[in-house]
Amino acid sequence: MKNMNFLLVLVAVTLTAVSCGTKKEAPKEETPKMLVLYYSQTGNTKAVAEEIATKLGADIEEITMIDPYDPDFQATIERCMKEREQNIIPDIQPVKADLANYDVIFLGYPVWFGTYAPPVINFLNNADLSGKKIVPFCTFGSGGLESSVKDLTAAEPDAEILPGYGVRAARLEAMPKEVDNFLKSIGFLEGEYVQLAEFPEQHEVSEEEAAIFDAAVDGYPMLHAKAKTVATRTLPDGVEYLFTAVDLPREDKPDMPPAGEMQVYVTVTEGAAPVFTKVIR
Repeated sequence: MKNMNFLLVLVAVTLTAVSCGTKKEAPKEETPKMLVLYYSQTGNTKAVAEEIATKLGADIEEITMIDPYDPDFQATIERCMKEREQNIIPDIQPVKADLANYDVIFLGYPVWFGTYAPPVINFLNNADLSGKKIVPFCTFGSGGLESSVKDLTAAEPDAEILPGYGVRAARLEAMPKEVDNFLKSIGFLEGEYVQLAEFPEQHEVSEEEAAIFDAAVDGYPMLHAKAKTVATRTLPDGVEYLFTAVDLPREDKPDMPPAGEMQVYVTVTEGAAPVFTKVIR
């Protein structure tokens, strides 16, 4: 009986050893290969690109033009308008990175005329981004993230367009903190992030709320509007307002028809003046 018990124990130990030796570990999920690719004329979009690349440890490359735009803003706008009228898309230098090696591409650009700048149009026309995850990011004077993402989705139907980030050039000082929160919110950085509540139903603006709107847009020449309704939500360090506003006739350009209704986002942080963060037309 003792010999029988010994044999049973020996068999059990042997089976356990074999089982442990053949156990396979679950395959580890590979970190996606990421590229930050951007076009920047004034350096604003470059600043956002470098912030993203630094936080993610991603590769980075700038889209450059063969015949760059003039550094002067007005000269750039005039040339861009002529190119649009003549259906000309400016040439760019070939991108050095092998896009086939990347799973995720953060694509950055300034917003001109409601969409990404022409050099990015050239890139999209000639690049194969099928199967890639694309994260758009942009800088703008008043807005354009939503409209440019719509154009990007149409231009790249075989890619997955993820939520994007946009910031006014006048608010670049807020960008590092916002980028950190953005990257965490879409799962590319670990850590806690602020997830804001949905705006409630809008109500007619009060005199105080109208004054906040007027103060936020004061001095911006491309935004001449009057607030009609508003909704608010709490920020960690203040309040965010979502105004529905209507364009007003411009005294300096009486022949220009009003553009209609728009949504204007305004933040009021503790100890700071109201500032608008973006406009959606």
